[in-house]
Amino acid sequence: MNRYRADLHVHTVLSPCGDLEMSPSNIVKRAALKGIDILGVTDHNSTKHGALIRKLAEKEGIFVLCGAEVTTREEIHCLAFFENDDTLEKFQQYLDTYLADVWNNPSRFGYQVVVDENDMIVEEVNRLLIAAIDQSIDEVEEEVHALGGLFIPAHIDRPSHSLISQLGFMPPGLKVDALEVTGRTTPEDMVSQFPELAPYSFIGSSDAHFPEQLGTRMTVFEMETRSFAEIKKALHREDGRRVSVLTDRSRA
Repeated sequence: MNRYRADLHVHTVLSPCGDLEMSPSNIVKRAALKGIDILGVTDHNSTKHGALIRKLAEKEGIFVLCGAEVTTREEIHCLAFFENDDTLEKFQQYLDTYLADVWNNPSRFGYQVVVDENDMIVEEVNRLLIAAIDQSIDEVEEEVHALGGLFIPAHIDRPSHSLISQLGFMPPGLKVDALEVTGRTTPEDMVSQFPELAPYSFIGSSDAHFPEQLGTRMTVFEMETRSFAEIKKALHREDGRRVSVLTDRSRA
């Protein structure tokens, strides 16, 4: 098996909380410098920068998972990834349908812009992307999996906007492909507190909003090659594939 370093939670300038330096071109350059092999693009409730980052990243030998960080009706953040442009576009339509009709105030929340590979603005998104969509976590999970995607509750150890902070438990019947933790804790700590999480794989990600945050928290994928199918196998611990959270002590 080969080992690949992944940061699967990265925001671009499209997210209102994303720094203006987080353009697709800058993200790819920084990811290459950090030795990231797999990059997850997860703007708040939008997939619009995924395809461009994937195109730019191919030139640097970086594999990109395109998706979004969805805010559910319960204010739970969840990562969703899709294999191809067709399913990515269908999920974007789903997000557009259910996103709250609240106007963004750039002076309060930040700008929400789509840029091209030369960092030129081509679109400004007016609806506030950090608002919740009118769908429960169960409904989002069902939609993601109906489109063949991956569904990962984000930063479950955080005191807000997480599965645990909002619900206090893992909902029975919720089908997750993995669970994400931040540097606040470890998968082992989470399992000790919530034994029902033991069957699941964990990933660690940077949740980068600024260039210097990229790759500060990563996951190692052990699998044959970089592909959507292999990543799914690794998350499900199938055929000898697996994932592990890369800690500070294991960065070498």
